[in-house]
Amino acid sequence: MSQHGVGPRAVTRSVAFLTAGVLAVPALAGCGSEDPSGKPLAGQDIQPAPRDRIADGGSLRWAVDSVPDTLNTFQSDADATTTRVAQAVLPSMFRMDASGRPERNPAYLESAEVVETEPKQVVLYKLNQEAVWSDGREIGAADFAAQWRALSGKDTAYWTARNAGYDRIQKIERGDSALEVRVTFSRPYADWRSLFSPLYPKDVMGTPDSFNDGARKKLKVTAGPFLVEKADREDGEITLTRNPRWWGEPARLSEIVLRTVPRDKRAAELAAGTLDLAEIDPAAARRITLAARPRSSGSPLMGPDADRSAADSLRSWAVANGSDEDAADEETVARKKLRKAAVKYARQQQALSGFEVRKSLEPAYTQLALNGAEGPLTDERVRRAVARALDRKELAQAVLKPLGLPAVPVGSHLALSGQAHYADNSGALGGQDTKEAQALLADAGWVRGGPVEEQKKEKAAGPEGEEAEDSGEDNKAQHGPDPAGHLAPDGRQYKQHQGGAPGAYAPRGTAAPANQEAARLAKNGKALTLRFVLPSGPGSQTLRTVADRISRMLERVGIGTEISKVSDESYFKDHIASGQYDLALYSWPATAYPATDARPVFAKPVPAADGSLNVEQNYTRVGTDQVDQLFDEAVTTLDEGESRSLIRKADSRIWAAAGSIPLFQRPQLLAARKNLVNAGAFGFGTPVYEDMGFLKKGAKPASGPSAKGSAAR
Repeated sequence: MSQHGVGPRAVTRSVAFLTAGVLAVPALAGCGSEDPSGKPLAGQDIQPAPRDRIADGGSLRWAVDSVPDTLNTFQSDADATTTRVAQAVLPSMFRMDASGRPERNPAYLESAEVVETEPKQVVLYKLNQEAVWSDGREIGAADFAAQWRALSGKDTAYWTARNAGYDRIQKIERGDSALEVRVTFSRPYADWRSLFSPLYPKDVMGTPDSFNDGARKKLKVTAGPFLVEKADREDGEITLTRNPRWWGEPARLSEIVLRTVPRDKRAAELAAGTLDLAEIDPAAARRITLAARPRSSGSPLMGPDADRSAADSLRSWAVANGSDEDAADEETVARKKLRKAAVKYARQQQALSGFEVRKSLEPAYTQLALNGAEGPLTDERVRRAVARALDRKELAQAVLKPLGLPAVPVGSHLALSGQAHYADNSGALGGQDTKEAQALLADAGWVRGGPVEEQKKEKAAGPEGEEAEDSGEDNKAQHGPDPAGHLAPDGRQYKQHQGGAPGAYAPRGTAAPANQEAARLAKNGKALTLRFVLPSGPGSQTLRTVADRISRMLERVGIGTEISKVSDESYFKDHIASGQYDLALYSWPATAYPATDARPVFAKPVPAADGSLNVEQNYTRVGTDQVDQLFDEAVTTLDEGESRSLIRKADSRIWAAAGSIPLFQRPQLLAARKNLVNAGAFGFGTPVYEDMGFLKKGAKPASGPSAKGSAAR
């Protein structure tokens, strides 16, 4: 799922191996008069300012993870930077508001509405009469038609990542004037607002060659407040400059430079004055927050010498001045290096005082995925027991409370609080309950202290160099890296490989502990131990901290975990996508169109002709016919209230199946130069690029409440 759609969305069905569809589900939230969608847990934190207080000109240097391989968002290797460029330079009929709901983009669209439902659904778009491409041509029906043909899936020469919605269009034609576009659907489509956002010119969409290659390295024709001046992959920069043909409010910035900077280097780059805006990790956020405070004896220590005690310092002095000349020389060199590092750190902290941390909650949630294809988790009762053992509130607090963000567990797989389809349906599974978890495990045949046969320990698939560690009470899982960068990849289909059963079991002859309450559960000679796969990179500390807490929660009900740390590069491809895990943590982006975007994430996997399992994006391999049917009904229902109700019913049944457990909304932390306005932690909202800029000398941001991180405080 993604904010602007995810692909591929066309999903087939198959036989499944669960019985969740027959589980009793509590009455749904939202069936009464009260709106269960609520409000966003955290608002935007962008230092808002009116345009007349913003200086004309200036360059915004904005850190990104990479220069993308393509500037075409509809190709499988598009990434977050592709989307960022598209938002700034291309038309979008609808964009996301601060609550994560689609709103008409007035720069391009006067109106859009369903004007007919019988015999076919017809949507009439009335375009802004000033909207033109950068080559001077008016935006019109020809562009809509070219994009439809490219993305319909009928011509396989187009290398598209997704076609959902476009495959339901029957025809596109001009309306009564050049400013009207009539789109007729062959089948009803509730999520029609998801289409044509972004909209590419017919020059890109008109032929397979131009689609496949024409927009990968450059965009010659655009229609936003900015245009692509240069995309330099060698230097790792994309430069966007003002579009002279832009008809809306002129961009306040002269240019936006998107610079590739690794996340662990961003604090240093900010201090060096080479960046103005950067997404950062919690450690960098703490540095910047401390840099902004007045220095005092009560401030916490950070930097190269922060963890050195008085005893350590005294010992170092003694060695440096001792009679052992070799040791003294070595210690003297080390002390000089430490002093040099401390001076450098202090200089960086002084520079970082010109920045502030802007924080919100990202439009994405972190979940615990349970692989239902192999091993103990094929049993729905075991999956539900895992879920009932978790204290999701505690996990949310561990991640979000130290950052000053609302620590509220996510209650839906298909939307986030504030979005139209949201309702807390977690009651379909139930909250933390140790006794209920133990009862479910007992019902599934797992008993404490039973005999355990020796099993050959299996390694997780993928590159060598993995680390595995048991998470029992005597050897708890180690802490490690942050969820930034571990969103599930968009637009990729995978088939499940055969072999390599998940699940690790204790060796034969393992004696049952005297304390039966602390003993692992066993069944048929095998201990109940689940393989917990995590990325090992420097950006995954938060994920590993959460995994540690989850392991301890599971240990309390007799479930053991063995943590396997794998490289970031192999995490999805070799483990999550191929099913080589029992438990895993990763995130899904939110979407305003769950009937379309979420279906491939939760649809039942389908066996392929070669015997593999085509899971689309359902990496847990858990699905039901009933959930598929509810998605199908929701996407064809033009009554918005009824469609939302169907989505909430689907979510309740996804909860009941216990294939994935939503935990918390991801934190969004950005370092911003203090005089930069209308930019920062955007939350759900689509950035308004033409309003970004730097305050005029002596000017102040907008008066009144500014959403400094939380709208729920």
